[in-house]
Amino acid sequence: MHEHILIVDDEKGILDALTGVLEDEGYAVSTANTGSSALKKIENDAPSVVLLDIWLPDIDGLEVLKEIRNIQKDIVVIVMSGHGTIETAVKATKLGAYDYIEKPLSMERVHLLVKHATMQQHLELENVHLR
Repeated sequence: MHEHILIVDDEKGILDALTGVLEDEGYAVSTANTGSSALKKIENDAPSVVLLDIWLPDIDGLEVLKEIRNIQKDIVVIVMSGHGTIETAVKATKLGAYDYIEKPLSMERVHLLVKHATMQQHLELENVHLR
């Protein structure tokens, strides 16, 4: 597995925990603690999957999601929030989020979501090549 995962969260504990779990599973992981630094990283080296916190210190996570969609539509974005509402989850989904998970995070659930998201990406790429 060589998929690149970008984790965007302003909590160092979350960044460290997710990095450890995903690197153990064979993913290449990079991190960003602000929306603007995440967007720069995405423009320079687009990841397969972005784990995106909604509450960031500089830019609202939903705005970051919109920008990611403008940069590259096929990046899978999984939105994370510790203060989520159903309304936020619906907005994120309408903006193109693959899924929405609440904190505290289940590391097993995060791993499965990333695994399924990357599998779906591979299938979609295969379909494009077969057409």
